[in-house]
Amino acid sequence: MSHRSHLFSLRIFHAIRESCIAPDKYSYHKFSCDILSGITVGIIAIPLSMALAIASGVAPQYGLYTAFIAGFVIALTGGSRFSVSGPTAAFVVILQPIAASYGLGGLLIAGMMSGIILLLMAWARLGRFIEYIPESVTLGFTGGIAIVIATLQLKDFLGLQLPTLPEHYYQKVWLLIQHVGESDPASFMVAVCTLVVLLGWRKLNTAIPPHLPAVVIASVLALVLNNYGYSVATIGSSFSYVTPDGLIGQGIPPYLPHLDWPWHYPNAQGQPIVLSIDLFQQLIPAAFAIAMLGAIESLLCAVVLDGMTGKRHSANSELLGQGIGNLLVPFFGGITATAAIARSAANFKAGAQSPISAMIHALVVLIGLVLLAKLLAYLPMPAMAALLMLVAWNMSEAPKAVHLVKTAPKADIVVFLLCLFLTVWFDMVIAITTGILLASMLFMKEIASMTKIVDISANKKQVEIELPTNWRVFKVQGPLFFAAAESIFAQLTNELESLDGIVLYLDGVPILDAGGLAAMNKLMTYSQQHQKCVYFAEWQFQPLKTLARAKIQPIAGVSYYFSTLAQALAELPKN
Repeated sequence: MSHRSHLFSLRIFHAIRESCIAPDKYSYHKFSCDILSGITVGIIAIPLSMALAIASGVAPQYGLYTAFIAGFVIALTGGSRFSVSGPTAAFVVILQPIAASYGLGGLLIAGMMSGIILLLMAWARLGRFIEYIPESVTLGFTGGIAIVIATLQLKDFLGLQLPTLPEHYYQKVWLLIQHVGESDPASFMVAVCTLVVLLGWRKLNTAIPPHLPAVVIASVLALVLNNYGYSVATIGSSFSYVTPDGLIGQGIPPYLPHLDWPWHYPNAQGQPIVLSIDLFQQLIPAAFAIAMLGAIESLLCAVVLDGMTGKRHSANSELLGQGIGNLLVPFFGGITATAAIARSAANFKAGAQSPISAMIHALVVLIGLVLLAKLLAYLPMPAMAALLMLVAWNMSEAPKAVHLVKTAPKADIVVFLLCLFLTVWFDMVIAITTGILLASMLFMKEIASMTKIVDISANKKQVEIELPTNWRVFKVQGPLFFAAAESIFAQLTNELESLDGIVLYLDGVPILDAGGLAAMNKLMTYSQQHQKCVYFAEWQFQPLKTLARAKIQPIAGVSYYFSTLAQALAELPKN
């Protein structure tokens, strides 16, 4: 793929075509590597998908439906060959309030709407705009999301018997503080044990992912504690389902999801969703937030993988795959999906060669749902919370955030801290919007401060002749855009008050915009009114194009245009 073409190309099945379809690009050896890596990531995805569904406010099976349906479809149709898609921690802060207010049905409709928005973004070729999101904004909102996720897990981590957490963050924290004395020692023991195994297993450098021994040991410990009279909540004791013959089953249903309209699923009151224009209007902001976060996270994941692998993803093709997956999965009860950076990195490190690996990961999740449903019911809720605690820590990228605070300019630090605070206190959409706007304004202020005027009248290397009385030469350096031009031309107007004319040397002006034109016209108006003269020398290509489009012409006796500074100086009036 040519340089930067990955930011503009759009085609379905892009990653599969690039890695598997082309002649001599796929082999049995690569397929065997994909099988092994797919199995590894599938094992990681099973408990994580369940934990993320629970954190999002729905039953654990819906996370598994998402992992194997959206995970398969996005890998097949998308534009990043190593990305693994499914439920992710970043979505928890958006999905949990939707599920609380609108139920599973509303959540699925919002996910379907987000899929449509992602398809429109792909069609509009918006994938390239990922380049324009500053790192300070990204680290700020991901750090804020991590804090919120960790806070949400404290209830199960500590074994607190709380019905639901309040809507606002400060209310959640206050409620947890009030009830922290009611923590269950057995649940806390299981959670800590899970964390210890997760962190310690990595030091053994084995091929077995740490999630597997962690949940197995935690499940055995919870089973022993429950047998001795302690009460450790599990998937089986916390969730139930209705079997085809009308009986109540515990845990997750051991069969495949059925095709159904998203609005046939229940609302927050347990009743079927009633479709209306008002409902769609209420869900549009949430759908837009889901789509924006999905686009950002999936493309950031692809960029990270490009750095690890030396390959190139197709940004718009990835948005296309994400849109198709998120549009399709709600019809099978699946929640929102996007590329997961941790699972994708594990996929590559496990030896993945193509999107086939992510598709095999999806099939492993499917097999786990059908064959291991009874065993999955023994997974303890504190262990699920511990898993997400570690996920939250990893997604926070704390070392990178600390490095930014220590080394970045003050403006970037302000943007980072503001995004983090707004994400925690309000929501991610407000944080990203405010962060990008503030970063843009600070950047424009920084660029505007670089635009300067310098009096070079006495510089004999550039001004080789003796200037006429009351004439001076100024060099303008930097872009003449709306944030800088007004100040620059105001300074030149002040200089003109005591002069007959000036020469403006403009070879260092790369940009002239409408704001610059307006400011320049004020200088010309002043010059006309006070019989002053302005010589413009060496306009660059973009400013000349702007002048031509605005049909700016020299004003006789006031303004003159020259190709070089030497020509302008040669035409100056004689003393």
